[in-house]
Parts: sequence; C-alpha cells; structure tokens
Amino acid sequence: MKLKGLIMMLGISLSIFGFCACGNKNSTEETTEYITSAVVSYEQISQDEAKRIMDMKEDFVIIDARTEKEFTEGHIEGAILIPEYEITERAEKEIPEKDTLILVYCRSGRRSKIAAEALVALGYTNVKEFGGIIDWQYEIVK
Repeated sequence: MKLKGLIMMLGISLSIFGFCACGNKNSTEETTEYITSAVVSYEQISQDEAKRIMDMKEDFVIIDARTEKEFTEGHIEGAILIPEYEITERAEKEIPEKDTLILVYCRSGRRSKIAAEALVALGYTNVKEFGGIIDWQYEIVK
C-alpha cells in the first residue's frame, strides 16, 4: 500500500511539475515574442552601399548627426544637420514622410546609431546607418 501511495504521489508531482514547466515555457516564448517585436531596428550598411544609394536613387535624405561645428568643418553633400540629441524634436518637421529612405552618419558611428534608433522609435521605416565620416572615402563639402 505504501508503494502504491508513493507511486501515486510521484505521478501527481510529475503531472504538476510538467504542467508548470509547460506554462513557464509558453510564458517565456510569449515574452520573447513581445521583446522581439519591441526591438527598435534599422539597417546598418557599408559606406560603399550608402554611396551607391546616393549615386543611384533620387528620393532619400542624408542626416548628419554631428554638431554644427563638425558639420561646417566638412560634410557629405546634400546632408542635413540634425544632431543626434535633436532627432526626436526635429525629425518629423524635417522629414514628414515616415517611409522616406534615410541615410544616417556621424563622426565615428556611435551617434549615428543613436540617431537611427531614435528615428525608428519615431516610426520611420526605412532607416539605414552607415557609420562615421572619419572613414568616408568619397568627397565631402567644406
């Protein structure tokens, strides 16, 4: 009788444990799906790819995410200056269409990543970040 009771308790325990484990697994999967869908995403491209886009496409915006002083020292032709710390305040005024192709750069790549993340968080859907002007092998305007 004790053996039957022990087996019965073991069976109940495994059933409860299995149920809880399944519940946790589903909960984890749901949480992962939620986190994945909430991740801010932009595309990081090479500078060569950015240059190809600039040479081939007509409808795009280039954002220089540096300071005004850095911008006046030299920038990519056609770029508009929106320092990364002003993106959330100025982007929608400067770029009203959320599906506009936006190319973003800064000095080294750190601020352009911050700016690209902010743009996507604002709802822009076609943001491409290509690093820093210190690595730019093409012409700049001084």
